[in-house]
Amino acid sequence: MSTPAPMSLDDLVRATGAIRAAVETVVEGKPDVVRLSVTVLLAEGHLLLEDVPGVGKTMLAKSLARAVGCSVRRIQFTPDLLPSDVTGVSIYNQERQDFEFKPGAVFANVVVGDEINRASPKTQSALLECMEERQVTVDGTTYRLQPPFIVMATQNPVEMEGTYPLPEAQRDRFMARLSMGYPSAAAEVDMLERHGEHDPLSALAPVADAELVRRLIATARAVYASDAVKEYVVSLVRATRSTADLRLGASPRSALHLLRAAKAHAAMEGRQHVLPDDVQELVHPVLAHRLLPSADAQLARRSPEEVLSGLLAHVAIPRSRATA
Repeated sequence: MSTPAPMSLDDLVRATGAIRAAVETVVEGKPDVVRLSVTVLLAEGHLLLEDVPGVGKTMLAKSLARAVGCSVRRIQFTPDLLPSDVTGVSIYNQERQDFEFKPGAVFANVVVGDEINRASPKTQSALLECMEERQVTVDGTTYRLQPPFIVMATQNPVEMEGTYPLPEAQRDRFMARLSMGYPSAAAEVDMLERHGEHDPLSALAPVADAELVRRLIATARAVYASDAVKEYVVSLVRATRSTADLRLGASPRSALHLLRAAKAHAAMEGRQHVLPDDVQELVHPVLAHRLLPSADAQLARRSPEEVLSGLLAHVAIPRSRATA
């Protein structure tokens, strides 16, 4: 597939604004959540939606998938789900007298994984290759996944009954994690008014397509990041590995994810360069879910988010804020 041509930042701002507006017709009162979801899409990442049942995690994933007009497959993760249900399987064709590959549910532009932590760790691990390398290997044959490709997975808190914690390797492959939270009283009343009469998702018309999304991604990727900003990202990531409050810090992959997300955030602001503010805006959703607190931090009830806030206050910010 040829490399898509970038577009102007003005066109990108208009296109992403249209996508966000379309999603917000379904997901009311959560503009920051919708914005982060579109940011992850532009940064070629994957999104983990973690919260209690019934707050709209799956609705957000489905509405974003419909708004961008790409191919969509949904996987309902259950304890009896097999890895082959996700990746695909080779079946012997009697007529051709040969094995024929039947693609699994992961072969789509947008994969909605519902309640991902209800499947066994073995099935969860079936996503590792496709999320990182955007390919699937079955019986020694590799099949490429067509861009854009994003996994939007929902999960309930681990303490919920019948759930399995995600392996660290898989959590690290999600670019960002967000929590929906409960809506405001006004938004909840509006939801009762609108969702009680009809399903707003059925009225949501696509405002983009796969080719447009590929051009948006190429444009965001081309945003300039200075050496000072890159050093700032690395300093933040390395700080998580040296603090006594964490027994597992952020990986080098997380530094790459943080920079990509910052580029997408800057592009959506209409800027051709990344500022430290872009990085700071995304530190919590990009890094927090990868970190494991130490025993002392757990006893002190210090969450990874609180540890990150402390690190942000101590890591020096680059002096030159204008980087273009």
